[in-house]
Amino acid sequence: MARSAGINPAPPDSKSQGPTSKGPAPLDPARFSAKPDLQHAIAEWHSWLQAERRASPHTIAAYGSDLAQFLDFLTEHRGGAAGLAALAALAPADFRAFLASRAYAAIKHSSSARALSVLRSFFRFLDRRGFAKNAALAAIRTPKLPKALPKALTVDEANETLDLAPSLARQNWQGKRSLAILMLLYGAGLRIGEALSLTRGEAPVKPGAISIIGKGNKTRMVPILPAVATAIGDYLHACPHELKRDAPLFVSARGKALTARPVQAEMAKLRLMLGLDPRATPHALRHSFATHLLGEGADLRSIQELLGHASLSTTQRYTAVDAARLTAVYDKAHPRAKN
Repeated sequence: MARSAGINPAPPDSKSQGPTSKGPAPLDPARFSAKPDLQHAIAEWHSWLQAERRASPHTIAAYGSDLAQFLDFLTEHRGGAAGLAALAALAPADFRAFLASRAYAAIKHSSSARALSVLRSFFRFLDRRGFAKNAALAAIRTPKLPKALPKALTVDEANETLDLAPSLARQNWQGKRSLAILMLLYGAGLRIGEALSLTRGEAPVKPGAISIIGKGNKTRMVPILPAVATAIGDYLHACPHELKRDAPLFVSARGKALTARPVQAEMAKLRLMLGLDPRATPHALRHSFATHLLGEGADLRSIQELLGHASLSTTQRYTAVDAARLTAVYDKAHPRAKN
């Protein structure tokens, strides 16, 4: 069994956890099963991910976990900690053995595909920096994965979710907070992390548009509907905590930055109460935002910009989600549909 990853995410916030939680822990190369020269290369890779790739702490944590699992495998596979020379000498059979060990452990193909992608990136970095060169990965094919379609709520389900959410809170202001967050997901298409990272000074309390920094530190403009602005204004008016301009917009009962876990737990309750699909997570509201826009005639390029997708192919998945509606429109409107 693989040991703990070299880059470990901090545990989720909880009542037992003090205000010292600051997210994923910094990289400690010594925690990898590797010789000193490879540990040095890993530290350089980590700095490159931070400074040049501008990867988020959680992305770096995930990359570190995958690399650590690979190095743990090599330690057992080859009978000792690997160094740069050992990486340069790896054959395609070694990488296939790593994938086979994950399959034997019943690890999902999607996770193994991600791990293989991380290894390709790491070995490219080693090559560019002159640490080690190995072309064996070129002979390894990434497992083909079925393209999972996003699960969107229907318009009625989305409205019912927004209507019911405030009533689940213990206090009135927390119910207004829940509605404001869900409105940002469904009404503006934000990711949960993007919504929770907003500061008080960035709060969209008036209709218009706000600037959102999304994945890869890419900035996009997102329109704010009157209903979204109203929900946020209601929350701020009811919030019992004094929020400074640079403080988090959404806070817990103790006035600390709100984490995603309470929002996810609330959606779990809403799923049960409304009989929604198990995949109806907070992120599903963002999918619903895109699907319902497409259903009303919005073009894919516009939706791509609103969602902050780097590739149009990601956004094109919504055409499959909305295929039933498109077929219904065809049957109703096309002059030859009845013939």
